[in-house]
Amino acid sequence: MAGPSLSFIVGIVGNIISILVFLSPIGTFRRVVKNKSTEDFEGLPYVSTFLSTSLWTFYGLLKPGGLLIMTVNGTGAVLQAIYVTLYLIYAPKEKRIKYLKLVGALDVGCLALVILVVLLAIHGSARITVVGILCAGLTLGMYASPLSIMRTVIKTRSVEYMPFFLSFFLFLNGGTWTFYAIVVRDLFVLVPNAIGFVLGSLQLILYFVYKSISRSKKLTVKTEEEGSAHLVKSSVEMSENEANGEKNESSLTKVESLPKTSVSKQHSFQKNLKTHSLSPYELQCSTNCAQEEEDVEAALGESNTTRQA
Repeated sequence: MAGPSLSFIVGIVGNIISILVFLSPIGTFRRVVKNKSTEDFEGLPYVSTFLSTSLWTFYGLLKPGGLLIMTVNGTGAVLQAIYVTLYLIYAPKEKRIKYLKLVGALDVGCLALVILVVLLAIHGSARITVVGILCAGLTLGMYASPLSIMRTVIKTRSVEYMPFFLSFFLFLNGGTWTFYAIVVRDLFVLVPNAIGFVLGSLQLILYFVYKSISRSKKLTVKTEEEGSAHLVKSSVEMSENEANGEKNESSLTKVESLPKTSVSKQHSFQKNLKTHSLSPYELQCSTNCAQEEEDVEAALGESNTTRQA
């Protein structure tokens, strides 16, 4: 009994890698759902891939022995439909309107038109040729659609919005399906996947070039933020110290401005305090002595008056 052919083994490997490619945006859309925003992520790759996988599924149905192509692309079409739906839900209003028009024109209108024309107006092997050419062109579009993301990476010098696993699996997918196309001699599969392999390689090179730049940029921003926070904290502490100093000076000024007790009042207070501290006997003697002093002063006064007269 003959074992599985080389083309079948390579096709299975290609299917596995292709499904990994289709699953790679899950992390991106988990972030989109969590933040309830598509941020700066582009929706074009998912719209174009949805159309591409749908047409490849149709191509696999038309071509004899195209079971592997049909199954993997059918799975991909379902996943891409989910991604496009999530993107439309969480995209800003302007982007949502833009991508709704694209989805309606490409993924619905164009796909329906191709299927109707091929089934009604084209017959025999020409169907495979026409659909194969369309699929090759769309696959090129699928591989080229991340070029907009690559432009963003070069412009912002950041790889934040270019998912690594998507680029990595596109690279593997293009290489595997290129080898499969060479084995089965399918030109429609060979051309777009060979170009996709080259574009995937360029994306990986770009990712590793700008990854180190992004990391150093984040460290610089973090250092600047920490320095700014330290300066703000020092400024606040200085302001608080100045405010406390002004408060203390104000308190001292208030204390100095309080009215001072006059000497006569202090003498009267001391006299009263001394009087209240005497015993009854001492108090009586003090009173008698005071009376005698007054009598003496009165007599001296009368004597002085008589002399003046």
